[in-house]
Amino acid sequence: QFFVLCHGLLQLSQLLVSGYLKSSISTIERRYGLSSQTSGLLASFNEVGNTLLIVFVSYLGSRVHRPRLIGCGALLVSLAGFLMSLPHFITGPYEYDQSVASTLNNTTDLCQPGAPGTWANLSDASCTPHASRENHEVLLVMFMAQALLGIGGVPIQPFGISYIDDFASERNSPLYLGILFSVTLIGPGVAFVLGSAMLRFYVDIDKVSAAEVQLTSKDPRWVGAWWLGFLVAASLVALSALPYFFFPREMPKEVGEVLHTHTHLGFPVVLLRNLRHPVYLLVVLAQVNISAMVAGLATFMGKFLERQFSLTASLANMIIGAVNIPGATVGIVVGGAILKRFQMSLRQCSALCVLGMLLCLLTAFPLLFLGCPTQRVAGVTYWDSSASGHQDMECNAQCRCPEQGFNPICGSDGVEYTSPCSAGCSSVSIHPDSSVLNYSRCSCIAGLGLARPGPCGTGCSHLFLPFVVLSCLAGILASMSHTPSFMLILRSIQPEDKSFAVGIQFMLLRVL
Repeated sequence: QFFVLCHGLLQLSQLLVSGYLKSSISTIERRYGLSSQTSGLLASFNEVGNTLLIVFVSYLGSRVHRPRLIGCGALLVSLAGFLMSLPHFITGPYEYDQSVASTLNNTTDLCQPGAPGTWANLSDASCTPHASRENHEVLLVMFMAQALLGIGGVPIQPFGISYIDDFASERNSPLYLGILFSVTLIGPGVAFVLGSAMLRFYVDIDKVSAAEVQLTSKDPRWVGAWWLGFLVAASLVALSALPYFFFPREMPKEVGEVLHTHTHLGFPVVLLRNLRHPVYLLVVLAQVNISAMVAGLATFMGKFLERQFSLTASLANMIIGAVNIPGATVGIVVGGAILKRFQMSLRQCSALCVLGMLLCLLTAFPLLFLGCPTQRVAGVTYWDSSASGHQDMECNAQCRCPEQGFNPICGSDGVEYTSPCSAGCSSVSIHPDSSVLNYSRCSCIAGLGLARPGPCGTGCSHLFLPFVVLSCLAGILASMSHTPSFMLILRSIQPEDKSFAVGIQFMLLRVL
């Protein structure tokens, strides 16, 4: 039971490291100018190191000192976590476009005809080479850290699961594994809540004083302290790793059941024997499909919530961490409890899985229709009949706007513009506290020619609650099949292949 506790804590903190990246992905994209394609690749890169090694390491299952190997893997994971935060310390402070209109200086973001000198400092030449060079170093460090994270995670799950299932009684094993899987799911949940907390701090909290920062967390240029969470998570993993160096290689079996003798067979023989097992193969392929769905959701659901329902990164993480993931945890615990209460046979286990997934499909189907069309952004997703492109609009042709300027405003016509200059605004009203009230005399905006600072947002906010409720319900129903599907695997294959079978299963999950 103490091993189950330790392993729960270790898996929780390991998933805190990998889950935290997903919670801060939109912030890291903004800070280092990454595309969603690159960040998606980065988020899944830890699977590379993992996939290459997991089958061979788990094959050694019953022949090595499992707890010690788990401890060594955990120390590697901890090192990877510290490496992930390194880019913050090797790059300069975050610089954002400060050309927001103010009464104090002349270099405002307004339309200023015939003043080419104003934007000289924002020319493409001065920005681009430095930015791209910095990002290559950053990406190299992050991809290395992710590969290391994958390698460190190899022994943790297969060895932990097989060690528990070897020495627990047949009756208690599903309960222990159910507890373990639910704790495992809490990991990413805690990661999203941690992300939500850390992203409220400004990114350079250690480099500049609060007074110097003129942004609020609702500003589109705001970047939160993404690196802080990696330091917290990596420290927790290092602490969780310590007890593993003191566990014995083998434990007395619970309630005096006979331990199975291990026969040593060759690697290919055992591999083929498992892959030819129809129950094992079908259950693993079903899990592959669920994992594919979960992986996509975990990485980009936060970003989807930010865009569709106009939430801040911090709030989107809070929703996923406090609603969706606890929902899935409840599902796993319920599934494990039903299994123990009714002492289910393998056939009943598979029926429970099928039922859970069918109900999940029914609740998830309406999610396809909850959302709004993309916000109209002038020159990006929306063109006036008179305009051919963002910079070549006749209405702002005399303004000589900088290509790079990004300080979005929302016109009274419901169209968003990338800056007051691109909307052709020539005057601004300012609050006594020097924040912008509104822009006026905007030549590109039909009607009154008024605009307010900030993006327009979406008209979808009323759909937010149904979306959260349905996605949470779907998660609960889908995860009810988690523990029964693991039991199908552990009970249908030969006892001495357990460690190896779980290893192959995790490899297939990661490759496919």
